[in-house]
Amino acid sequence: MEHIIRIDDLVFEYKREEQLEPVRAVNQVSLEIERGSFTAIIGRNGSGKSTLAKNINALLLPSSGAVYVKGLNTADDTKLWEIRQAAGMVFQNPDNQLVSSIVEDDVAFGPENLGIEPGEIRRRVDDSLYSVNMYEERKKAPHLLSGGQKQRIAIAGVIAMRPECIILDEPTAMLDPHGRAEVMEIIQKLHREGITIILITHFMEEAAKADRVIIMDSGRVVLDGEPAQVFLHIEEIKSLNLDVPFAVDLACRLRKRGVEIPENLITTEEMVEYIACRFK
Repeated sequence: MEHIIRIDDLVFEYKREEQLEPVRAVNQVSLEIERGSFTAIIGRNGSGKSTLAKNINALLLPSSGAVYVKGLNTADDTKLWEIRQAAGMVFQNPDNQLVSSIVEDDVAFGPENLGIEPGEIRRRVDDSLYSVNMYEERKKAPHLLSGGQKQRIAIAGVIAMRPECIILDEPTAMLDPHGRAEVMEIIQKLHREGITIILITHFMEEAAKADRVIIMDSGRVVLDGEPAQVFLHIEEIKSLNLDVPFAVDLACRLRKRGVEIPENLITTEEMVEYIACRFK
């Protein structure tokens, strides 16, 4: 399949005032992300996952190595707008992303800055709000919305730029369970529509819904593959101070008690369905 993102031997370092030596946040990472795929990147705080995401969007530039978005080198400042239009980014705190006092004006902000003609902006705003189920709230002030609704508006603002890839940096971290479910539903819908999704998260249940899971630690990729394969490495994952999805942990406990459970069950929904059919 065609790769929309290519990362070659990426190193990113930053300096702290109290330290002479730079801190290496991303350490020789090489990855390819297929067009239309859904990749989850997980890791504990300080693992380098958010730094990696910001390098893909050209918010940060490599200390060495290279990142390519649709074949464009992120270090080429003449291609910056093309890169960020192709790979939009949604951040953790929705309040930091909303710039207008009216929802639809906020969604229009990006296309307006691209110089798109008004009629097309109107179509994009309406389409984007419909896609995140927020069209009925288009005339409201963002501060009147819930956290989950605000994050959906932030996603709509990115969608209005017509990106082929959306990078979401812990978009549900500040939301309650209902808000997280709302946002994950939108993310899965966008993926089904063909948008490439890169989701940075520390919620294992969210990662389990992806096509591919990458686990980072100390700036390096330590596990990479389909969720069912990655989450078989239970002890290694726990040694990184990470959890595994509830269904994976439950299946492991049941197997130790002699109950046969397929290894490809990784989501709670799959486990509930299997147990209901197996033991009815």
